[in-house]
Amino acid sequence: MNHYAGIDVSLECSSVCVVEANGKIVREAKVVSEPEALIAWFRSSGLELERIGLEAGPLSQWLFAAMKAAGLAVELLETRHVRKAFETMPVKSDRNDARGIAQLMRLGWFRPVHCKSVGAQEARSLLTARKLVQSKLRDVENSLRGILRGFGLKVGKTTERGFAGRIKELVAGHPYLQMIADALLAVHAVLRKEFAAFEKQVRKMARSETRARLLMSTPGVGPIVALTYASAIDDPGRFKSSKQVGAHFGLTPKKHQSGEDRLHRPDQQDRRRFGAHRALRGRPHHADEAGQRLFAIEELGDADQKARRHEQAKVALARRLAVIMHRMLADRTPFNAAAAAA
Repeated sequence: MNHYAGIDVSLECSSVCVVEANGKIVREAKVVSEPEALIAWFRSSGLELERIGLEAGPLSQWLFAAMKAAGLAVELLETRHVRKAFETMPVKSDRNDARGIAQLMRLGWFRPVHCKSVGAQEARSLLTARKLVQSKLRDVENSLRGILRGFGLKVGKTTERGFAGRIKELVAGHPYLQMIADALLAVHAVLRKEFAAFEKQVRKMARSETRARLLMSTPGVGPIVALTYASAIDDPGRFKSSKQVGAHFGLTPKKHQSGEDRLHRPDQQDRRRFGAHRALRGRPHHADEAGQRLFAIEELGDADQKARRHEQAKVALARRLAVIMHRMLADRTPFNAAAAAA
C-alpha cells in the first residue's frame, strides 16, 4: 500500500506525519530540522512513500534540495494554497499542520513550487542585502533631516558626497545637535562604504552571469533589473509559454465577473513576491514602438482617471517587457530578435 507524508518545518524540530492511501495515520514523530535526520527517519520507517510534502519557507528549499538529491519523492507546496486549505482547521498546531499536509499529498490537492537553484538563491540574497543597506542609509539621512528641521535647520538639496559636510555646517554651534550628528554621520559613513561594496559586487556578478549579460542587451535594463529578473525566473523552461510570466510577477490584472467584466489592479501580494515588478515597471521606455505609444495618454478631463490609465499603461508595458525578457532567456537571443518573436 502506498503512503503519503507531510512535514511541518520549524526552526528546531519538524513534525512529520505518514498516512495510508485511505487516510489512516500510520506514523507521527518530531524530527530534528536537518536533512540527514529527516532522510534517516523516512528510510528507517520501511514504508513505500508515494509523495512527501513540505510547505515553502525559509528552511524548506534547503531541506527539499537535500531530500530530492537523496532520491525521496518530495514536493514543495505553495504557501497560500496550503493556508487556504487549512482555514477550516479548528485547532492549528505543528502536529495538525503535518497531518493536513499529508492529507493534501494523498488527495493531490496541492500546487508544487519551483525550488530555485543555488545560483539564483545567492543572487537574490545579494540583492536583498543590498536593498536592506540602501534602505537603512536613506533612513539615517531622513532622520537627520527630520531632527534638524525641528530646530529650523533645513538641509535642502545635497549630493551624496556633500551630505555630511552640509550637516556639519548646520549643527556648528549646537553642542547637543553636533553630538547627535556626529554619531549618525559615523553610521552613515559605514553604510555608504558597505553599500558601495554591494554595488560593486552586484555589477561583478552581472558581468559574470551569462543570462544577466543577455538581459542587459535590452535598452534601459541594468545589472539590478537583470539579476532580479534572472533569479526570479531561474529556469525559463518551467513556463509553458512566455505569456505566463506576466501573471507570475503579478502584472496581469484580475477580472471580476458578476454579470460584467471589470479589470482590477494586480494583486499587491503577488506584485511583492519577487520585487521584480517594480524593477520592470521602472524601465517603461525602449521596449518597442507599441509599448511607447501606451504612454501617449490623451486628455481625459479627470485627473484620477488619467492617473489610473497611466498606471494601467505602465503595468501593460511591464508585462510586455517581462514576456520579451523571458523569450530572451528561453531562446538565448538578443533583445531585438526576442521582441520581434514575442
